[in-house]
Amino acid sequence: MQRSFQKRKPKLEGRGVLENISTEGPHSDWLGMPDYYIHTLTVSGDEFKYLSADKTLDVSKGDTVVFRYKEQGKEKRIDKRSLGIYIDPSQYMNDA
Repeated sequence: MQRSFQKRKPKLEGRGVLENISTEGPHSDWLGMPDYYIHTLTVSGDEFKYLSADKTLDVSKGDTVVFRYKEQGKEKRIDKRSLGIYIDPSQYMNDA
């Protein structure tokens, strides 16, 4: 049986200005599971959830962020290790 990866839906990509971050936690679902935090990020008017072991994130309000996400029911969940700050290529060498 041959597997076709072309049938898989592509990941959704998001980009916009980070307007707000609210953090809940720490949560622990079962014994032995490391604690995690649920960060609710408001990006350009839309809410996204990001689960992380870190209480604080490397992004802050006002940053332009990029990420990949999935829609799970009504919730939009950002993929692990995909959240970052958008760097404008035309401005990249000017900051150095």
